[in-house]
Amino acid sequence: MTLPHPALSAADPELAALVGAEEQLQAETLRLIPSENYVSAAVLEASGTVLQNKYSEGYAGRRYYEGQQVIDQVERLAVARAKALFGVEHANVQPYSGSPANLAVYLAFAEPGDTVMGMALPMGGHLTHGWGVSATGKWFRGVQYGVRQDTGLIDFDEVRELALKERPKIIFCGGTALPRTIDFPAFAEIARECGAVLVADVAHIAGLIAGGAHPSPVPHADVISTTTHKTLRGPRGAMLMSREEHAKALDKAVFPGLQGGPHNQTTAAIAVALHEASQPSFRAYAQSVVANARALAEALLDRGFDLVSGGTDNHLILMDLTPKEVPGKVAAKALDRAGIVVNYNTVPYDPRKPFDPSGIRIGTPSLTSRGLGTEHMAAVADWIDRGVTAAGKEDEAALATIRSEVAELMSAHPAPGLAG
Repeated sequence: MTLPHPALSAADPELAALVGAEEQLQAETLRLIPSENYVSAAVLEASGTVLQNKYSEGYAGRRYYEGQQVIDQVERLAVARAKALFGVEHANVQPYSGSPANLAVYLAFAEPGDTVMGMALPMGGHLTHGWGVSATGKWFRGVQYGVRQDTGLIDFDEVRELALKERPKIIFCGGTALPRTIDFPAFAEIARECGAVLVADVAHIAGLIAGGAHPSPVPHADVISTTTHKTLRGPRGAMLMSREEHAKALDKAVFPGLQGGPHNQTTAAIAVALHEASQPSFRAYAQSVVANARALAEALLDRGFDLVSGGTDNHLILMDLTPKEVPGKVAAKALDRAGIVVNYNTVPYDPRKPFDPSGIRIGTPSLTSRGLGTEHMAAVADWIDRGVTAAGKEDEAALATIRSEVAELMSAHPAPGLAG
C-alpha cells in the first residue's frame, strides 16, 4: 500500500515513487531495529506543516527574527509538555538530533581536553560518549567503562574505581545496546563522589520512562539527553532536560553555541508526540513493549540463542550468534531478505570487527506499535531461528517462505501512520 501524495507526485514523480516504495516496505516487513518506530498520522502531519517556512533563531520571547507570534506558542507548548511528562524543571526542544544534543552537553560543562567518561561503544555505549572516532573522543579525553564478561552487566565497583582515578568532568550513563535497567542512583552516587556532572542519555528508553516502564533518571541525573523518536514515537529530533541551575548553560550551548534556527516543524511534531505520550494508551504501549521483549527473549532462549546478559528488562535484545556459527552481518542481511529488519551489532568482548560482528540487535517498539502482543512472539522467534539457519545454509527459498509469512501477519496489523 502507498498513501496519496498528489503534490509530490505531480512535482517529482521519481521521488514520489521512492516514498511510495518505502511506505510499502515499512508496511510489509517486520521491523525489529530497536531505534526505529512508527509515528502517528498526527506526528507526520505536524512534520509537514507551513511551520517549515519560518526562521526562528533564539528562544521564545527572545528571537532575532520578527513574526514569531505563533512559533513562540508552538515552542512553549512543546517545552511545557516535556516538563510535565518527564517531571523536569527545564527542557530545551531545539536540538536537531541526539548527537548534537550531546555535543551541547560538552559545550556547557567541559573544555577541550577535559576528561569525560562513558560506556565503551563495543560494550553498548554511544559514539558521542567519548569514543575515539567521534569528535567527542578527539576533542576530549574519553575514558570508558564496560560490562562484566561473565554476566554482561555493569560492575559498579569498577565504574567507581575508574571515576575516582580519572576524575571526569562528565559521566554519561545510557547507550545503544543495553538490554538491562540503568541504575541511575548508582551512577549518581559515583558522580557526586568524583564531582562530575551526570548525564543520562535515555534516547532509547525515553518512551519507556514516559510510560512508567523504566525508572526515571530525573531525581538523580543533572542533565537528561534524549532523542524524540525511538520509543517516544515522535519525529527525528532531540531534547535536553535538566535542573533549573543548568538551564542557562544548556540553552546557551544549543543556541548560539551549536545551532542556528530551530526546525519549527519538528518542534511542532515533538509537541504532538509528547501529548500522545501523556495519554493512558501510551502507558499501556510502553508496558507492552517490555512485555513483548521479555516474551521474545524467552522464546529465543528456548531456541538456543545466546542473549547478552541472559535476557532483557526493556525494549532491546542483543544476540551473540557465535554458537549458531553465523556472523551477525550475514544473519542480518539474510533476515532482511526474509522481511525481518534487524541490524548487525558488536557484542561485549566481540572477537570480530565492528563491520563484521558476532551479533544482531533487535527490539520490540515497532511491532508493538502495530498491535502485536506476547502471543505473537513465539512466531517472531521462530522466524528469526529459521532465518538464521537459512542464512548459514544459504537457503534463499526458506527466506522467501518466511517473507511471505511475515507479510501475511503484517497485513493483519496495519502500522500507525501508514493505515489509510
